[in-house]
Amino acid sequence: MFILECLVTIVLLIGLVSYTNFGFWSVTVGSLVIVTALNLVGFLSFMGMAFFTTMLIMSMLVVGLTSFRKQLITKNIFRILRRSLPTISTTEQEALDSGSVWWEANLFKGNPNWAEFDKIDLPKLSKEEQSFVDNEVDTLCSMLDDWKITAELYDLPKESWDYIKKQGFMGLIIPREYGGKGFSPIANSAVVQKIASRSLTAAVSVMVPNSLGPAELLLHYGTQEQKDYYLPKLADGREVPCFALTSPTAGSDATSISDTGVICNGIYDNEECLGMKLNWKKRYITLAPIATVLGLAFRLLDPENLIGEEEDLGITVCLLPTNLPGIEVGNRHLPLNMAFMNGPTIGKDVFIPLDFIIGGKEMAGKGWRMLVECLSAGRGISLPALSAAGGKHSYVMTGAYAKVRTQFNMSIGQFEGIKEALARIGGMAYRLEAMRQFTIAAIDGCGKPSVVTAIAKYHMTEMGRSVLSDSMDIHAGKGIILGPRNYLGRAYQGVPVSITVEGANILTRSMIIFGQGAIRCHPYIQSEINAASCPDEKSGIDSFDEALLGHIGYVVRNTCRLLLHSFTGGRLILVGNRSFLTKNYYKQIERMSIALSMVSELALSTLGGKLKRLEILSAKLGDILSHLFMAAATLKYFEQMDTCEDEELFMQWAIEDDLYTVGQRIETVLRNFPVPVIGGILKFIIFPFGNPYEKPTDRLSVQLADMMLKETELRKRWVSFCYLDTSSDDACGKVENAFRLSLLVDPILDKLNQARRAGKFPKGISLGRQLELAKSLNIIDEKETALLKQYEEAQLDAISVDEFENLRELTNSIVQTKHESFV
Repeated sequence: MFILECLVTIVLLIGLVSYTNFGFWSVTVGSLVIVTALNLVGFLSFMGMAFFTTMLIMSMLVVGLTSFRKQLITKNIFRILRRSLPTISTTEQEALDSGSVWWEANLFKGNPNWAEFDKIDLPKLSKEEQSFVDNEVDTLCSMLDDWKITAELYDLPKESWDYIKKQGFMGLIIPREYGGKGFSPIANSAVVQKIASRSLTAAVSVMVPNSLGPAELLLHYGTQEQKDYYLPKLADGREVPCFALTSPTAGSDATSISDTGVICNGIYDNEECLGMKLNWKKRYITLAPIATVLGLAFRLLDPENLIGEEEDLGITVCLLPTNLPGIEVGNRHLPLNMAFMNGPTIGKDVFIPLDFIIGGKEMAGKGWRMLVECLSAGRGISLPALSAAGGKHSYVMTGAYAKVRTQFNMSIGQFEGIKEALARIGGMAYRLEAMRQFTIAAIDGCGKPSVVTAIAKYHMTEMGRSVLSDSMDIHAGKGIILGPRNYLGRAYQGVPVSITVEGANILTRSMIIFGQGAIRCHPYIQSEINAASCPDEKSGIDSFDEALLGHIGYVVRNTCRLLLHSFTGGRLILVGNRSFLTKNYYKQIERMSIALSMVSELALSTLGGKLKRLEILSAKLGDILSHLFMAAATLKYFEQMDTCEDEELFMQWAIEDDLYTVGQRIETVLRNFPVPVIGGILKFIIFPFGNPYEKPTDRLSVQLADMMLKETELRKRWVSFCYLDTSSDDACGKVENAFRLSLLVDPILDKLNQARRAGKFPKGISLGRQLELAKSLNIIDEKETALLKQYEEAQLDAISVDEFENLRELTNSIVQTKHESFV
């Protein structure tokens, strides 16, 4: 009986802690009231009451006797933490401190604030921005022939470059007062997305000047004089910028830059001044071959202490013209047959004044922080826009091709193997768009959301890779044969570019997402680390004690919530007023958010500084946070858009896939936890009745695929985000026109199929012969016959691939040469 009394009392106390946000004293008093009430009504015996009262009084003494607690408990934990803290370099600390946190911190804490979530508005284009996307961007896209760009010119046509500069594409982010467009992040994203649906080369050429680079850095850190001089010229294309960071010895580890600038006196523009002698060797620099102004990251040294007492001032960023003596630009790399300008730059003993440092002399040595704070443009806007473009374009074109292409006398889109791949394309395309908009909402909301943009960069580029891979599988030979008719091949070739730039994906996943998220999103860890790092031990213990008390309360509350919601399957979680369709998804996201907070707490408390080196574990913990964030993004997009009925299927597929991945990652983390017993116990607490999350059902996947073979409202929306030339001369237009005709002839083909099943046609006859017989038997009329013949021609044109006579001549030449060498 005593055990039963205790269990019921514990459940009630867990409920009190789980559903209240009161402080320690309020919860303790409430607990005493519950214990007393249970005793008064006769449920809790005197022994039970004594047990719980003693525990509560001991807790009150620990919290109330501050000096005793600090001396006996806090001081010892403080010293253990101080010894176990990993060494964090200045550059690592700057990276951890950079940027800001947004709503994703709620997920990490295990307490999603759904009221705050509801207040988040997805961004919208202004009338001016929408007009630019609908007109200037369409005009630019109409000028682009991607095959000609990548196979013949290895560059954009001159008229395209002229149009880009004249219409302000290079100054999308530059404010109007400097001659730029002053567009919002969502407009920047929409422009890049639409261009990318036509030509990756053109998209990158427009993207880079509006991402991390001279304009972005000048806007945030430049002096007024630098802004007034450079920004108008960057806005109208008189100056073409590039930004040189990567060198042969410093890729993802950009902090190990070996390029140097030594402070000295020298001659610039025929005048002696204090400046820097620069030496660098950079590679992989986009726009470098045609750049007129170079943003340069280097390590600034002051061996003679000309501007201060420090000899190594650290990473610094400057801006200089490329026509100075000693600068080499012009050579090109060939990044996977993409034709965007990319190449090395070398500088030998290049002298420039100190005021060429972005922000002036005062910003000397502050370059690394400048760079990590401005990464959001590339990670959160540009690269996600490329991936979202790939998702929408693949959805539209692969669905159309699967409808038009036939095998075994039926559309390949009717085969379940194809449907499975189509469903992945459709579900991920929907998630990509949700993430694109939700990430930009984060940028609008807090400026530099470093964790959110890292999530977006990694997962959106990986989803883009997956979508294009499935698209290529479905297109088969059509996707393999390069030429003017192939609208997938170059995009597929270019996928690793997005994977690699702005922080390689392996690094981003294994070190950045959870590593930065744990520090920035946890409510107490950063305060505890700062306290443990304090040189004055007494002051450090005081600060640490305050943070530790809050931390213990945080763990106790989340432990109670985890126990309650794990054993009830999340059914008791309160998520506000939600639709029947989405309510359970909100509850499961919160349930797994609580689980993440406790798994993270377990990892951080038991592994400490070792977690920094356990990159596989860190990557999986980052995946949990990421997929919860993506599920929330999908819910936000679904609820804020003017959704159509078929859209529910895509939302369901995306969220169920996310929750399945979260469940799998939690199980994997706990199965591989360095302390197996602890991992096993926590796994039982999180999944007491087994992991409930499964992949989207086959039925749901088939429904999604069927929607992709139709002209739906969602498909029309995706088309509006892309550039789709429907002319009969265009590769995409050929497939799209055949797709539209296929929708018209479906009822006619049904008549033919019924006649075939009824035995009215001899077996094995061609479609042309079937049409003749069907017409003679009055199964179809003249108009239907003509429409079917038109479709047959369009279908053949759509599935055709390119042939090259000049390659035949080359082959004959090679054969002839080999024959002569034999003779």
